[in-house]
Amino acid sequence: MKIGSVKYLVGEGVKNTWANRLMTLASVGVLVACMVIIGLALLISENVNKAIGNLEQQNVVMVYMKDYNWALYGEKETGSDDASSEQSSEEKDANGIAQSDYVIHNDEEAKALCDKISKLDNVASVEFVSSEQGLESVKQSMLEGQEDYFTFLDDEYGNPMSCAAKVKMKEMEYFDDTLAEIQKLDGVDVIQSQSDLADKISAIKRGVSVAGVWIIAILLIIALVIVSNTIRVTMYNRKLEISIMKAVGATDSFVRIPFVVEGMLIGVISALIAEGLLYFCYRVATETIITTLGTTDIVKYGDVALILLAVFIGIGLFAGALGSVIMIQKYLKHEGSEFAAI
Repeated sequence: MKIGSVKYLVGEGVKNTWANRLMTLASVGVLVACMVIIGLALLISENVNKAIGNLEQQNVVMVYMKDYNWALYGEKETGSDDASSEQSSEEKDANGIAQSDYVIHNDEEAKALCDKISKLDNVASVEFVSSEQGLESVKQSMLEGQEDYFTFLDDEYGNPMSCAAKVKMKEMEYFDDTLAEIQKLDGVDVIQSQSDLADKISAIKRGVSVAGVWIIAILLIIALVIVSNTIRVTMYNRKLEISIMKAVGATDSFVRIPFVVEGMLIGVISALIAEGLLYFCYRVATETIITTLGTTDIVKYGDVALILLAVFIGIGLFAGALGSVIMIQKYLKHEGSEFAAI
């Protein structure tokens, strides 16, 4: 197709938009409303994911190890007679504990176990917690003055805390599987976790994702219907002109392009207006939240502005082009040759 023809067809599409400005305005209004709702759904989803991410970071798993204190204070399974006879011949300390009674003998072996845990697929980070740090943490969790009750542990009986690994997960949906993999590692005793919180986090993420997909799908259908109706009005206003063009040999593509241009132009105009309107609404909402709740842990609009604009333009171009093609194709197939048949 020649450049002159392209300019003519694009110009016709722009003229159609202005000639049917009332329908264009109505279509733009509905499309803007759809895009703003889609944008709000995406922003809400981003903020929920950010809040859930913070919860995930707080959902720490404590993995306690089979060290000396575990052998001294913990409940161990009774071995076979052969194993018992071998242990009886092994040298034991004053507390009756032999080297073979526990797996983790020093901090180096404990840190090596932490390294093994960190290499698991769904593990985000692992922090080694010594028995001294564990006891200090317990003291700090007590009410004021109650930490004095634990001084006898250091002075008289020693520290009963086992060393541990503080583990953070990447994805809560694989929480139970990751715990099972950790439990299989040699040297792991018990795992303290908040599995209920992990299940709730996963359920919220799934719910937000499903709701977002349905909202976008429904609004896209609405956008297609609105654009199609606008193109239908334009098409019937130019019914005689289309029939004359077909009668003199114009191809379907030549007839179709101005309507596709009109639909896409409506979509782009709607996208630009929706971007500005959404920015204003989101700014007012975030300022109110920050003032009322005193929190700044909110997704900034500037971080997602270009992504939203690309989404809006994509939706506008898709809805405009597809709606136009569907409508004009239907017309050309059933009614477009009326004049030529006369």
